Amino acid sequence: MAKEFNNSLTQFAQGESLVPLGVLTSIVFVFLVLGTVLSVYLGSRPLIAIFGALIVATTVFAYQNFVQFRRLAAARCEGRISWEAANPEVQRQNLNLEVLELSRILDMGTEQLSDLQSAYIVAEDLALRQIQHEEKIPLLRHVSVCGVPFNAVMIKGDVLFCAEISFLVSPDLRQDRIDAMLRKIETVDKGLKAMGIQLRAKLMIVLITQLNTEEEARLRGSFGKQRFHDSPVGIEIRFLDFEALQKIYVTD
Repeated sequence: MAKEFNNSLTQFAQGESLVPLGVLTSIVFVFLVLGTVLSVYLGSRPLIAIFGALIVATTVFAYQNFVQFRRLAAARCEGRISWEAANPEVQRQNLNLEVLELSRILDMGTEQLSDLQSAYIVAEDLALRQIQHEEKIPLLRHVSVCGVPFNAVMIKGDVLFCAEISFLVSPDLRQDRIDAMLRKIETVDKGLKAMGIQLRAKLMIVLITQLNTEEEARLRGSFGKQRFHDSPVGIEIRFLDFEALQKIYVTD
């Protein structure tokens, strides 16, 4: 279901409250600069030091004010995004593609696909729990943003994270899989800009691994900049060990 826009008075008041504060800060800054110039003209070192310290403090305050303004603006923009549940058929197709690739690598028969599907679903669930625990913010699972489905999305500050999950049993993530992720996040990035939404799209690649130490080191080393040279947005890669996740959330 599409997320409704919060048009309450409080929502709008938050977006406007920082404007007078910004104007007042600018006026104070101008007077401080004039005071500094006058102190230099008079040759008063104590006044120069005082006005210099006040200018630094005002600059820091103005920067914090700007950051807060961006966060509030991003929060308002969040209400303009339509969060739609990913189509069940699309979810099923993606799951089957991932499971078939795993079964090919593991050389498993079709009679074992059901167990592999269950393991994949559990791994994805545990990984998303861990990410939510680490980030301390809520996330939405299996939703579409700008018509593009992702395993999960979350907003942190002014950044919209779109998460794609892969379960790896070999130290390699195919380049065509990466290219598909980049095309998806590029569509979202263009969509946000077209709607004038002040959120930066960022791709989070979540790799659930079941590898030994040597294989994991090889996997980590394979993610050089050249694999993401065409990315229009920032990329964040999370490595999560399946056995470690089970120990945290399942095993007593």
